[in-house]
Amino acid sequence: MDEPTEDGLDWIDGDMPFSTRFGDHFYAREDGRAETAHVFVGHNRLAERWAVGGDFVIAELGFGTGLNLLETWRQWRIARRAGQRLRFVSFEAYPMAAGDIRRAIGRWPDLAPLCEVLLSHWPPLSDQPHTLALDAWTELTLLTGEAGRTVPAWRDRADAWYLDGFAPARNPEMWSAELMSAVFGRTRPGGTFATYTAAGWVRRNLEGAGFAVEKVPGHGAKRAMLRGYRPRAATTR
Repeated sequence: MDEPTEDGLDWIDGDMPFSTRFGDHFYAREDGRAETAHVFVGHNRLAERWAVGGDFVIAELGFGTGLNLLETWRQWRIARRAGQRLRFVSFEAYPMAAGDIRRAIGRWPDLAPLCEVLLSHWPPLSDQPHTLALDAWTELTLLTGEAGRTVPAWRDRADAWYLDGFAPARNPEMWSAELMSAVFGRTRPGGTFATYTAAGWVRRNLEGAGFAVEKVPGHGAKRAMLRGYRPRAATTR
């Protein structure tokens, strides 16, 4: 492991980021990209839903290295239908510097061109919201600051959520009952979520917020994960 940097990062094997702030990896050590495809893209049924047509909004807790965005964007560029637009909204308390994102994504060379487009728009690190036009059909909004403040302040609703904070035991605020309730209130009726964790108290918080929740097989060595949806008859909280 490299020496820790001032921005709370260690590097394992040269290019795998580890958060010293939360004591956790930014993505699965086995294959973070495959986990993104399995957990977030797959269990939100994005390809199936994109095929229906219409614009789509994805919201994410924890931008991290940008891996979820980049893999989603790659698949979206293949699957999107004419006229469709994707808005990807990410809530991140500690945005990475551009050079760290490039280093972290470097293990997937075919994502490098998309990563360079992202970084060509990457804003100076600040607490201001930033909206970046990645291409004619894809837009990223980065909302910086603690999710407990920024999610309730967001005035839109998502078709799908990526719940991808650090492990619940290491970052419990990202999985709190209050935040899950805010996520529920900013989900369209019928909208979905997926997360790599299957922690019992996280499931209870999601169910308490109003989501229908299901435990399903996880990716790789992880035996289980959670996915769910907001019932169409549910009221806004």
